[in-house]
Amino acid sequence: MYSKAENQRLKQEFWVAFAQKYPRKWLLYDTKIKDLSLKFFVDNTKAQVCVEIEAKPNEKRWAYFEQLEALKTILVAEYLPEVVFQRDYSLENGKTISRIWVEKHPIAVGNRNNWDTIFDFFYEKMNALELFFLEYEDVIKTIKF
Repeated sequence: MYSKAENQRLKQEFWVAFAQKYPRKWLLYDTKIKDLSLKFFVDNTKAQVCVEIEAKPNEKRWAYFEQLEALKTILVAEYLPEVVFQRDYSLENGKTISRIWVEKHPIAVGNRNNWDTIFDFFYEKMNALELFFLEYEDVIKTIKF
């Protein structure tokens, strides 16, 4: 078990090592859609690449989610076959968002032997998610709520 400081240092080393292995600028928060972002997530059980929609009111969040869900067939067939959609996803802090993600498990960020596997997963899946997003960005932006 790591102390809080050791855990922070380990995560910092992890992200630096990832950036060194795959040195590129990721889209992430720069989607040009307020409250819609692409994210990396890793802990000691899993690694995920996600689309998170945090728009308020809920109707706006759901409208973005439904617009993406309408593209699900394409996303599954051409980009991420194992993608999961969840309209109402509860974060640890109690906040409810909409989330679309792919995941690799069991995997542990605390085990440096897993890092290359996580890095490759992140690169492959985020690259596919970004390609999908950039291809269908104009469609996603046309939500009506």
